[in-house]
Amino acid sequence: MLNRERLTWATLIAFALSACTPMENLHPDIHGHRGCRGLLPENSIPGFLKAVEIGCDMLELDVVLSADDEVVVSHEPWMSSTICTAANDEPIPLDRERALNMYRMTLAEIQAYDCGSLPHPRFPDQEARTVFKPTLRQVVEAADEHALLNGMVSPSYNIEIKSDPAHYGTYQPDPATFARRVIREIDDLGIANRCIVQSFDPAILEVVNEERPDLILAFLVENADGLKKNLKRLSFQPAIYSPYFELVDKKMLEALRERNIELVVWTVNEPKDIKRMLQLGVDGIISDYPDRVVKLLESRD
Repeated sequence: MLNRERLTWATLIAFALSACTPMENLHPDIHGHRGCRGLLPENSIPGFLKAVEIGCDMLELDVVLSADDEVVVSHEPWMSSTICTAANDEPIPLDRERALNMYRMTLAEIQAYDCGSLPHPRFPDQEARTVFKPTLRQVVEAADEHALLNGMVSPSYNIEIKSDPAHYGTYQPDPATFARRVIREIDDLGIANRCIVQSFDPAILEVVNEERPDLILAFLVENADGLKKNLKRLSFQPAIYSPYFELVDKKMLEALRERNIELVVWTVNEPKDIKRMLQLGVDGIISDYPDRVVKLLESRD
């Protein structure tokens, strides 16, 4: 299990794994996906605070860049018509959302949008809140303060750099510029020893690995190409392999154990699927409903 102590000594991952019975991980890390999207608006400060209260080990979040070089927590680099409205609750037409390019907007312009009041079609139990897209700094400061004031352990952060080769130069800078800006923010916030940097884009991970080999890196995967082919897309071995949970089976876990790579799965929401991942023995579970993961873990203890 990748907890905060192990994040400090990345070189001990192999030792820690070899000391455990293969396939056995009784207490995987719980990652609150975009905070706790099933309960509160995604990538919002209220959602992250709730995830801290639930007991998440990791707050999973996505980052993009604004025109004034702020690291903004958002899944898309544009204003999603599904979750956001403009001033006076004005809806955003689907065919216009990508024109609201956050890489061409200042932070003040971005935070003028409400991204939490609309009912979410995929999460009927999500509590609507008027929220803005926060910066990474705002999230870390709020979550750490909330934990401190309430006598809880400060959370760790699983930071996804949202990068797509099709967006280079349009919705984001080149991978080197993007990765270095996020690294600088991580260092300024003092969270390098309690964070993971993850991405679907190998180019981003290559830059981070070259610049800061001490950071824990996770390779996100959503294709069915297989473990060997996907790992060949990187020039180095990541600490974590992070596929969509339906792609995972015992054979994959065994192959990762042999390579001393941890397995963190996303996005696992239904109790039956959470149970299967727990029985398999994964190292981390990313969920929109981290409360369900906590409940199932507690019932197993």
